[in-house]
Amino acid sequence: MAKIRLDKYLADMGLGTRTEVKKFIKKGQITVNDVIIRAPEYKTDTQTDRVCADGQPVSYAGVEYYMLNKPQGVVSATEDKREKTVLDLIVSKKRKDLFPVGRLDKDTEGLLLITNNGELAHQLLSPKKHVDKTYVTKLLHPLAPEDAARLEEGVDIGEPELTLPAKVKLLNTEGTEVQITIWEGKFHQVKRMFWAVGNQVVFLKRISMGSLALDKGLKPGEYRLLTQEEIMRLKEHAGTDKSSDF
Repeated sequence: MAKIRLDKYLADMGLGTRTEVKKFIKKGQITVNDVIIRAPEYKTDTQTDRVCADGQPVSYAGVEYYMLNKPQGVVSATEDKREKTVLDLIVSKKRKDLFPVGRLDKDTEGLLLITNNGELAHQLLSPKKHVDKTYVTKLLHPLAPEDAARLEEGVDIGEPELTLPAKVKLLNTEGTEVQITIWEGKFHQVKRMFWAVGNQVVFLKRISMGSLALDKGLKPGEYRLLTQEEIMRLKEHAGTDKSSDF
C-alpha cells in the first residue's frame, strides 16, 4: 500500500475524526518510528512505519474480514440509537468503516460477514450473481412433500416474479426442521417462502453464504477473522479482484 497522510492513518484506525486526530498530532501525542511528528500531512508507510499514540502502538489494517455468528436480539446495522448492532460485537476491530454484508433479521441467528470491502460486498449481494445462501429452519408445522416440491419450483411471495427454485432438505423425520438454500436475498425471503406454502418459521439460522460456511466452533455472539484461504475463495466466488489487499 502507498504511503498515506498521518491524520488519515489515525482516523482510519478509529482514533477520532480527521479534525480530532490533527489536534493529537499537533500536541505531540503521536510518534512515527519513535520520533514525534506534529505535521498531519506527514506521509506514513502503513506496512513498515511504527506509529504510536501516547506510547500505544497503532497498527494499520487496510481491509478487515470477520465471520460473526450473529445472535438473536442484535440488529444488522452499523449503528442504532436504541438497539445493539452487530458491529458492537466486534470489539477487536481496527477499522471504523466496517459494515455487515447483507442483513439478518433481529430474531435470526447465524453467519454474517463483516468487512469494509465494498466491492466484494456488492458482488456477493448483486441479484445478478445469485450467490447461494443456506439456512436451517424450525417450522411450526411439518413440511409436506408437496410443499417442499413447491419451494423447489419457486413460489409466489408477492413479488412480480416467483422466487428462484430453492433446494430443500429435511433434517428430522417429523419434517419440522428443514435446511433450505436460496439464490436471492429478498426481504424476509425465507420466512415469506414458507408462509407461501402455509407454514411458519419459528427459528432461522444462516449457515453459509457462497463459499463461506459458519465456523461450528463459534457460539452465538462470537466472531473471528477470516483466513486468507476463506478470503480468496470468497473473492473467486464473487468474481472480484483477488490481488487486492487482505
